[in-house]
Amino acid sequence: MYAVILTGGKQYKISVDDEIFIEKLEGEDGQDVTFDRVLAVADDSGMRAGEGVAKATVSGQIVKQGKNKKIDIMKYKAKKGFRRKTGHRQPYTKVRITAINAG
Repeated sequence: MYAVILTGGKQYKISVDDEIFIEKLEGEDGQDVTFDRVLAVADDSGMRAGEGVAKATVSGQIVKQGKNKKIDIMKYKAKKGFRRKTGHRQPYTKVRITAINAG
C-alpha cells in the first residue's frame, strides 16, 4: 500500500515505515503529525485518486528537525583574481510514516 501526499509544495510517494525529508514543520522530535492533503492511495483493491481519497489521511512521527547539507555556489572571473563562495542551508523535518488511513 502506498499514497501520494502534498506537503511543502512538493508531492511525495510514501508507504508505511518510510522516512522522508520534507520542508520544515512546526513541532518537536517524537511528536505525531497528520497529512490531510492526500492525492492518491493505492492498495490491494486498486488505485484511487481525486474525489475517491477526499477523507484519506496519512499519519507520521517527527524523527528529527535540522538543516540539509550546505549548497555551495561559486563565482569566478578569469584573470581578475575574483572568487566568491556563497551557500545556503534549507531547514527540513525528517518524518517516519506510521499509518495510511484510506478513509
